[in-house]
Amino acid sequence: MELDEYRQEIDRIDAEIVKLYEERMEVSEKVADFKIRNGKNVLDRAREEQKLSKIRSLTHSKFNALGVTELFEQIMAMSRKKQYALMQERGIYGNTPFIPVDELYTDNVRVVFQGVNGAYSEAAMVKYFGEDVNAHSVKSFREAMCAIAEGAADYAVLPIENSSAGIVSENYDLLTEYENYIVAEQTIKIDNCLMGLPGATLEGIKNVYSHPMALMQSAKFLEDHADWKILSYDNTAMAAKKIRDEGDPGQAAIAGERAAKVYGLEILARNINFSDGNSTRFIIVKNQKVFRRDATKISVCFELPHMSGSLYSCLSHIIYNDLNMTKIESRPIPDRPWEYRFFLDFEGNLMDPSVKNALRGLREETRNMKILGNY
Repeated sequence: MELDEYRQEIDRIDAEIVKLYEERMEVSEKVADFKIRNGKNVLDRAREEQKLSKIRSLTHSKFNALGVTELFEQIMAMSRKKQYALMQERGIYGNTPFIPVDELYTDNVRVVFQGVNGAYSEAAMVKYFGEDVNAHSVKSFREAMCAIAEGAADYAVLPIENSSAGIVSENYDLLTEYENYIVAEQTIKIDNCLMGLPGATLEGIKNVYSHPMALMQSAKFLEDHADWKILSYDNTAMAAKKIRDEGDPGQAAIAGERAAKVYGLEILARNINFSDGNSTRFIIVKNQKVFRRDATKISVCFELPHMSGSLYSCLSHIIYNDLNMTKIESRPIPDRPWEYRFFLDFEGNLMDPSVKNALRGLREETRNMKILGNY
């Protein structure tokens, strides 16, 4: 009976809290109306900090001070979301200067990829653009980004993530550095092979060359050959080309079967990556802000202030607008020790009202937010 009485008292208090919450949200609408009419930003961080400080002073214990801080941070966050939604209802959207197109123009285009003939990047390019594509290769990912930024190519094909070895961090960083945008993606199944000169044998191998990611994917196979010297190289196909050019039967490369055919090498062991489902996702990048009308994935990046709950607060815009986040990564910001840039993928299209609302919230409450593409 005593517990029931306590529960009834909590129910009574909770009902009052709900009533007061709804009253507060009604006032928030009036605040939103004023801000819309007067062109003011929804987020006023100084005002919120003053409010939280005042609320903490009304409590009688450190525990309660922390509790009401967390509670009112969420209440104020919901108030902001309500204001963003009202702005959307009135047709006031954030600036997303991306142009929708029915199809990406791919006829008679110039495409650049990193590596040499036989690289997985070339395979991804051919799968997306076709065998007759006008393509050329460059040595580095940066050179590929420069090529489309300067107009030497229309598209670049770059690896962004492997299902076993993780992200290609350099390309995440380059997406923030250049005004180039993701317009499509292509996934390639990875079947790493160990290859050498015709007539070479496993017993005669001394040095193995490949890209660090391919070496990581093949780690279990390489562990069984502890006497081999493992050496990283810029690209899997470039490693295969090195073996062909140097003509040393004691050298081998790890690359795809396509590279073995291109450079006339003999496959000594097939499918040596430790995961049968291993695949690499490649992005198709262009220096124009365009997206297909049927695009279903959005990639963004942003920075956050060093404040408790800042990441949770910004991700709540994804939740509130009923969007499905599919990926989040972080990368250190150069020359700013212990500060990080976040990369976020979520489902949606830039023309969707819910996406516009979420992007407005992210732009208002993060730093240097950039839409990397809708594809």
